[in-house]
Amino acid sequence: MSCCGGGGEGDGSGACGGGAATAADSSCCGNGEGSAAGSCCASTPPSAAAQQPLGDAASSSGAAGGAARPRRFVGRRRAGGAGSVGDPAARALAARRRAGVANQVPDEIRHDPELKRAMAQLPSNYNFQVEKTVWRLKKAGVKRVALQLPEGLLMFACILADIFEQIAGVEQALVMADVTYGACCIDDFSARALGCDFMVHYGHSCLVPIDVTSREDEFGRTMQVMYVFVDIDIDLEHMVESVKLTFPERETRLAVLGTIQFASAMHKAKLLLDAHYEHPCVVPQAKPLSKGEVLGCTSPSFAGQGLSAMIFIADGRFHMESAMIANPGLAAFRYNPYDRILSQEAYDTPLMRSTRYREIERARGAQRWGVVLGTLGRQGNPAILRRVRAMLEAQGRSSFVLLLSELFPAKLALLDASVDAWVQIACPRLSIDWGTAFSKPLLTPYECFVAFGEAAWTEVYPQDFYAQGSGPWTNFHERKPLGGVVATAAAGSGAAAAAAAGGRPA
Repeated sequence: MSCCGGGGEGDGSGACGGGAATAADSSCCGNGEGSAAGSCCASTPPSAAAQQPLGDAASSSGAAGGAARPRRFVGRRRAGGAGSVGDPAARALAARRRAGVANQVPDEIRHDPELKRAMAQLPSNYNFQVEKTVWRLKKAGVKRVALQLPEGLLMFACILADIFEQIAGVEQALVMADVTYGACCIDDFSARALGCDFMVHYGHSCLVPIDVTSREDEFGRTMQVMYVFVDIDIDLEHMVESVKLTFPERETRLAVLGTIQFASAMHKAKLLLDAHYEHPCVVPQAKPLSKGEVLGCTSPSFAGQGLSAMIFIADGRFHMESAMIANPGLAAFRYNPYDRILSQEAYDTPLMRSTRYREIERARGAQRWGVVLGTLGRQGNPAILRRVRAMLEAQGRSSFVLLLSELFPAKLALLDASVDAWVQIACPRLSIDWGTAFSKPLLTPYECFVAFGEAAWTEVYPQDFYAQGSGPWTNFHERKPLGGVVATAAAGSGAAAAAAAGGRPA
């Protein structure tokens, strides 16, 4: 079972080392702040003649000698190559953002012909921040760099590794090919163990801030981490025109949101739609995430805003379902940038809620609890683990900790004789989407607190796992234990987490 949808969709937070990244950022810098612009290496949308969905191969010229090469992209190129946004204000805004980051990169890197030839092997509308990454690696004198990409971007890993070894002076570029579902799966622990002094995490935003990942370990070693969102250029004009045709009434009130790859597209779309409708579009925010960003477990609420519909930019439904769960009464439309279709989507929220409440009822009388702590990157949170186990102990229930990188029904079924119910601290959607596939109840932390009367069963199922200011089942919940030390939710996992929780791994 996976904790998020298909590879290439972004999960994560805009908070980088405590500073919120703007929605137009395409990477997180190592200085604790979001990147200043939406593009580090200039990219141009590809030609209309080569449009194909993600995953299909298209032949395009442009490499040295005019040789054809496979390309992946979305959208189309306008006359003159200006980009996919026809509005002058949107073009000017995009140009200013590109210039902001470009001005940080030295000219010898920006105009390096060898680097430009190498970058031509990557899809032109996928912003991998190559120039900026080369500059950061050179400036830091990096010897060994780890590259972590989700499945949908892994095909570009060898090209990136070659660029960094041949142009950035890196002795070794290691590709971490273990499954990466979201930003919660960032595996800086393994990168450190492999002796890397720098890590680049692609396709997700800074859910685990860089001031956490760069902390000195017990051996006195540090490692810099850079997040690259991989901002994707889309046919924005087509999207906006599709929305206008679907919602012809000028008094329509819309919200625009999506996954992190399309963060800049959300804001450009808002500019164009605001010029058409009487009411400005809403680009919501569930802090500490970036504006418009949605995770599979964390979404903003639109309660009381009088919206007509939400427009979600993404190629899959996983993240959008989180927004639909958090806003069950709002019409939901998804614009898929790859097939360029705007479709209305539905989610059976009453069925989901009744199914989950039935599992809570099944688990209420359980005496023997297994607490699964996810070890896929930093997915598991030892602070939540401590709170859950303390509650179980207060209720007179026994528990043990099981460390797992991924959860499967057959795996947990091996312990059926010793366990009455499970609570998993990995991804809430594992229980919501797949909970009935397990032989024993598999609760989320929220559901576990509900089962023992420590949280209310609300009309709207909360999608707040990484939101600030929510309950003890969430990652950014704060409380003051004995000694007055504030326990927050810097995500982490592994045997050290289990030890910190007062339990031994099973």
